[in-house]
Amino acid sequence: MDKRIGVIGIVIEEFESANKVNDTLHDLASIIIGRMGIPRPEKGISIISLIVEGTSDEISAMTGKLGKIQGVNVKSALTKKLEE
Repeated sequence: MDKRIGVIGIVIEEFESANKVNDTLHDLASIIIGRMGIPRPEKGISIISLIVEGTSDEISAMTGKLGKIQGVNVKSALTKKLEE
């Protein structure tokens, strides 16, 4: 299956969900190339941006698991395919 590179945006609106998000990212670290996190405690949110490289199935599994966590919003944008 073709690999893709993309960006995943994660907005955490419930502080209690941050540990679940981090545990999920740790479990799927093999497809994460880069990560930037911005806490905004005065707004009650945290924002994480990820650069990922993996198959469509791997990336979809990650966004699906993250999206099921209460208080978490996830969006992604991917290349059509990555030349090998």
